[in-house]
Amino acid sequence: MSDPQQPARPEFGPLNQRARPTGVMHPDRALHLSHWYEAPSEDPSLPEVYVYTDAMSYEAGQEVAFHASSTAQRWTLEVWLDGAAPQCVHSQQGIAGEFAAMPDQAYRNGCGWPEAHRWRLPPDAASGFYRVAAHCERSDGSRFLQHHFFVVRPKSGQGARPGKFLFLLSTSTWMAYNDWGGANAYDGIDGPQRNQFSPVLSNQRPWTRGLVWLPPGAPRLCDPVPREPWEAPRYPTKEWAYTNGFAQYYASSGWAHFERHFAVWAQREGYAFDMATQTDLHYRPEILQDYSTVVIAGHDEYWTRGMRESIDRFVEQGGSVARFAGNFMWQIRLEDEGRTQVCYKARAKTEDPVAGGPEHATLTGAWEEQAVNWPGATTFGVNGMRGVYSSWGGFAPRASRGFTVYRPRHWAFEGLDMHYGDVMGAQAGIFAYEVDGLEYTFRHGLPYPTHEDGAPKSAEILAMSPALYGEEMHDGEGFRYYLKDGGLARKAEALSGESTPEAIARHQYGSGMIVSMTRGQGEVFTAGSCEWVMGLTRNCYYTQGVTRNVLDRFLAKGRA
Repeated sequence: MSDPQQPARPEFGPLNQRARPTGVMHPDRALHLSHWYEAPSEDPSLPEVYVYTDAMSYEAGQEVAFHASSTAQRWTLEVWLDGAAPQCVHSQQGIAGEFAAMPDQAYRNGCGWPEAHRWRLPPDAASGFYRVAAHCERSDGSRFLQHHFFVVRPKSGQGARPGKFLFLLSTSTWMAYNDWGGANAYDGIDGPQRNQFSPVLSNQRPWTRGLVWLPPGAPRLCDPVPREPWEAPRYPTKEWAYTNGFAQYYASSGWAHFERHFAVWAQREGYAFDMATQTDLHYRPEILQDYSTVVIAGHDEYWTRGMRESIDRFVEQGGSVARFAGNFMWQIRLEDEGRTQVCYKARAKTEDPVAGGPEHATLTGAWEEQAVNWPGATTFGVNGMRGVYSSWGGFAPRASRGFTVYRPRHWAFEGLDMHYGDVMGAQAGIFAYEVDGLEYTFRHGLPYPTHEDGAPKSAEILAMSPALYGEEMHDGEGFRYYLKDGGLARKAEALSGESTPEAIARHQYGSGMIVSMTRGQGEVFTAGSCEWVMGLTRNCYYTQGVTRNVLDRFLAKGRA
């Protein structure tokens, strides 16, 4: 039953609609291969409003500043504490609309829009994810709606919080996929030809549609059923995004597609937790001191060196990390108190200003490449470049979509009737999109790390399945591929220093793994797949059981 004191959620009803436009469609154009991005129409006849906050996180009692541009005369701002039962905690109607143009490089430099509203958080505001909904009415009865967010972080130094874990949100990965205004870390209008990704990204701009909120049923980057023989590859998330006016990368990152699923499940299961952003971890590492357990879920592709160093110290001193996430790949830098994120990726060795200098250790390339040389396995037990893609497009499209279990007697599987060779999570599709793995060998029917890629001696492979770094492209009727195999040469160059056919062949295939390991006095558990959260949402007995076993063990250690 709905709460009569709560306003109706602004997501109900006709949203963001305009008269149907007419455009030419060229037969050689493939929408999934092109780049489109969200930007305001700036048309007074189509009222709209876009909002962003002056920071990504706040402590209870601090003031939030909302910056906005609107072509509507009046608009409404609502703030909802999101989760299993979203709650409206602040509403302001009739805010005067003030228009400010979007700067040409808003994606890089921020918008610089005027402040439209301020709200002081209550002194007892709960730590969590706060969804911001800005909306205005249109003459045809529809509503223009835009979402933003901020996080209320816990105050550090308050003492131990037994039985409560810290949920670390992968906001640096969200930043990398946010292409609002023209560019992100993958595509864009940057560069002299206005066709490159931007290595510098600002969070002083709105979030592109789909990273904060999604309607039920939005497709995921995992084929719902294996393709039949010789069926042309499909990319449903791209089709759905273009059809419904969402960001083309909505399924790659963000609260709505990943972390929210874990938060809702954990709340319903009765787990207590606080939330913090990766920016908090970077600038306020002391936030870890009050917790025995840190949890990561979804897609955590981008980290700073400082973030990793803080997690390593936390584990060495007895902390536990439960990572239900995939694709640990890139080192980044944060600047301007976290408002700016830098990652040159494959261009780092030639374009990153720190290359070859005294700050070369912060080069924004892949963790595993020779120029950086700090494999993610030393922190989380698995590497991004040794895994990557499965269960969609041309990436193992008929894979099991689950993990094959090899060590069923491990404590993570206790009480779950797990057997050697069982495939867990296949019906829920938990092994998909991007996964993390290791170089491994089999002995007597069991997988072992070879340790050539930084895997610690304590790392134990519990379950695994195959993955690919590039799409296997077959010739068929009407076949058009999305990522193709262009990244293979870059991977081979990064890992071995050469991109010969032999080097490419060595690095074409990978794996995704569930790994358990110890470090110092602490412990790390990694289920290296972005789609693990779907096993929770889709009520997979085994995924939920493993997650409970891990959380209960780690939280119990903190109470001991």
